[in-house]
Amino acid sequence: MIGNSNQNVDTLTRGDKTVTLVGTAHVSRKSAEFVSELIDEMKPDTVCVELCQPRFESIQNKNKWREMDIFKVVKEKKAFLLLANLLLASFQKKIADQFDIKPGEDMISAIAAAEKAQAVVHLVDREIRITLARVWKSIGFFSKIKLLIQLLFSISGADEITEEDIERLKQEDALQVLLSELAASYPALRETLVDERDRYLAQKIKSAPGKNIVAVVGAGHVTGIKKYWETDIDLVELDTIPPPGISRDIIKWSIPLAVMAVFMTGFLFSGKDAGLQMVGAWVVVNSVMAALGAIIALAHPLTILVSAASAPLTSVSPVIGAGWLAGLSEALLRKPTVGDLEDLSSDITSLKGFWKNRATRILLVVALVNLGSAIGTFAAIPLIVRAFGS
Repeated sequence: MIGNSNQNVDTLTRGDKTVTLVGTAHVSRKSAEFVSELIDEMKPDTVCVELCQPRFESIQNKNKWREMDIFKVVKEKKAFLLLANLLLASFQKKIADQFDIKPGEDMISAIAAAEKAQAVVHLVDREIRITLARVWKSIGFFSKIKLLIQLLFSISGADEITEEDIERLKQEDALQVLLSELAASYPALRETLVDERDRYLAQKIKSAPGKNIVAVVGAGHVTGIKKYWETDIDLVELDTIPPPGISRDIIKWSIPLAVMAVFMTGFLFSGKDAGLQMVGAWVVVNSVMAALGAIIALAHPLTILVSAASAPLTSVSPVIGAGWLAGLSEALLRKPTVGDLEDLSSDITSLKGFWKNRATRILLVVALVNLGSAIGTFAAIPLIVRAFGS
């Protein structure tokens, strides 16, 4: 039998169900061919694939990007999540293009083989939106920026990957490889990206219909799935995006309140001149840094002005950031065309493409203006304290 000769195949049982668990690399031609041959040979009742509903639909509908409402994305404050998702997709697509294969070809082959064998296709992964949202909740602002920078650099690094490296991906999940440094620094990140998905996949595979089942997953999840195979998992909890913790609210409000208290104290005890000097330092530093972020993102001139004008005010507001206002401005001034959305899948394979495409440039505006505003806030604090003491 084909599976017995492959080290990435395991047989698991659950009641009267027999599950053939196949570990693959998502950008490996060998994995795709092996999966197709295995399903063709075994003729299973059900084929489980490591996809969620939105990713499955994107495979079925290549023009799905045309339906994206970038203005709605920015308005609902989902720009960071979408940018991180696009950067990850870029990494996999660039590798796939390098070796003339499709991203997720192992899953595409599994679906095609399942349809040929008249087997049920069962989606077993958690929605990428929920996974990224839970990751976002588990790390701080500067860790988010570090995450995006690491993913950005991964685009250029994809050029140096060899076929041997691709096969090595069979031992680790691609997302886990990309974020290994952050996962080491932030245990909660690894918990969300790897351990939670292992548990989720294990439970969904166990609940799949049929008795003869083939489950196709990234090889990095195989060990975890086997670990949790005998454990009953609460999927409702894993599908829930936790609300912000009280500590986050305290931090979110403490900096603006502290800054306002320093301003008021300065005017009351150091005089009007010192107070105005403090406000001036705050406005200049915040405005310059936010505008610099917009300039780096190649934003529209009016968006740069919006960034500079809003940053001093939004920096003392825990409700809205300068990046969100700048992103809305950019979306209104340079609304993405149909061509931008059609070119999105190819533009995200290069850093130049991220800046050229209007849709991704809006996301960069949000990220870089928020980053500039945050840096401006922390850079301005010593200046206003110094003015207070003068």
